[in-house]
Amino acid sequence: MLRTFDTSMLRKKTDLCGLWHLTAGVFSGPAYVPGCVECVPGLENYRGVSVYERKITCGGNMLFSFSGVSRFARVFLDGKELGTHEGPYTGFSVLARALSEGEHLLRVEADNRFGEESALSVPNDYMTYGGITRACEAEKVGNAYLSGLTLVPDGTEGNWSLRVRVRANSVLNPFEGTIRCEIGGRVFQLGGVKVPGGAFADIDESFIVPGAEAWSPEDPQMTSVRCVLSVDGADADDLIERTGFRTVRVRGREIFMNGRPLRIKGFNRHEDHALYGCALPPAAMAADIQIIRSLGGNAVRTSHYPNDPYFLDLCDEEGILVWEESHARGLHREQMLRPAFLSQSVRCAEEMILRDISHPSIFIWGLLNECAADCAECVPVYERLVTLIRGLDPSRPVTSATCRPAACVNGKKSVPAPGFSDGDATLHLYDVISFNCYPGWYLDIPSDEYLKNVRAWAEKNGGKDKPFIVSEIGAGAIYGYRSPAGPKWSEERQADILREQLTAVRNDREIAGVFIWQLADCRVSDEWFASRPRTMNNKGVTDEYRRMKLSCGTVKEIFMSEG
Repeated sequence: MLRTFDTSMLRKKTDLCGLWHLTAGVFSGPAYVPGCVECVPGLENYRGVSVYERKITCGGNMLFSFSGVSRFARVFLDGKELGTHEGPYTGFSVLARALSEGEHLLRVEADNRFGEESALSVPNDYMTYGGITRACEAEKVGNAYLSGLTLVPDGTEGNWSLRVRVRANSVLNPFEGTIRCEIGGRVFQLGGVKVPGGAFADIDESFIVPGAEAWSPEDPQMTSVRCVLSVDGADADDLIERTGFRTVRVRGREIFMNGRPLRIKGFNRHEDHALYGCALPPAAMAADIQIIRSLGGNAVRTSHYPNDPYFLDLCDEEGILVWEESHARGLHREQMLRPAFLSQSVRCAEEMILRDISHPSIFIWGLLNECAADCAECVPVYERLVTLIRGLDPSRPVTSATCRPAACVNGKKSVPAPGFSDGDATLHLYDVISFNCYPGWYLDIPSDEYLKNVRAWAEKNGGKDKPFIVSEIGAGAIYGYRSPAGPKWSEERQADILREQLTAVRNDREIAGVFIWQLADCRVSDEWFASRPRTMNNKGVTDEYRRMKLSCGTVKEIFMSEG
């Protein structure tokens, strides 16, 4: 996988990024990987199976890894299917055993169609692109190899411990070995491992790390950890991962990192760009972080799916706090009760956490943005996912961004339908309460009044004495449309609304933080577009090319005023 650091010192790797042969619709020709099918001229609105092929010279046991294929992937080598994967935003690997040395044909089929088997990827207020959209590589491994290295720090500054989990795998033959862990010149023995043929064994150990440096947004010190598997006295395989020593705790209405309260000034961000679709190259990812920094921000929310591991690496290195979110947005009762919904949601959350748990920048996990949290039949789905996430990672708080307060908060009266509650019925499940609010844009209510009403309602309905985050707030504007009258969709109107909204958030010290919706305009599904001008969600403070709107000055002024 493409990371900002080497993930092995022993493996022979082949970068699979570059030109492949693509067949999609009427198109047949070269296409760059990673890339989106919709960025190929003539395929801008393509829905279907995209077939990618390339030749690779290799032999032995080959591990083919893909950071993201959208939406459903089938991988073949020399015509033989190696494996499949559902979901565009989490990676996967497939193994080819005992290949003869020479040239082989690798084939990937990427299906971005919607249907009954696609429970999470549906027509929505963002674009589900198709193709091999993230980096991929091939690695040669022996009979004994490692996978799934994760790192979870704990403790206090000057007294840090590290939990290390790693899996030892056998391709075919059984083996016995030992695993050691190397950190900053120190060696820690994780112990022996005995693996049956064609199976695996997990190691899970914790130990004190003397002299470890703490990670913080102000001083993002990264620590590299190398695990080495030895068999018959020789090093057989290794994996390298990084982490940062820090803790995240919730106490009362505040979120603490290493004992210091966090004041979150963030942006929601879709992986979407006018030039690249969702397949942003590293330079474009880095530019987004630079924009966030330049506007006084310190956080990003990965709305509404797990992000590219390379982007998370950059956030680690730059000290940008991350709310990472499992895949789902705005799904109603019928969609949540589809047979595939729970299983795909569980799989996505598991893959997200097992892939990303080592990132120190991630301070909170999110799930099920704006879904049917007021439906009694759907509440058990929330309960299942929250329990799953806490079980996989008890070191971080859990939240869900909702837009469903009681009708009275919006100045209305409502009698819920049978089986529904008047407002979100799941707030009691979370460590942090998060609300998506658009006063001044969708609601003709002053921002300070609306936020006060939402917080008061949340306090009485499961959110008592919990931190409160404004997970979305903002207004729309079309880049370049300016008018002194400030009509809707003008840059002036957006700037004025954001000023009122952010001032209300800043003045309410009971609010732990805010995420502006959103960093940049993004494309929405043509099948969904509803009333979105340009078939875009235009609430970005920049447009899809990252050209800054007038609201950037407003955001910078208010964010910078908080220090």
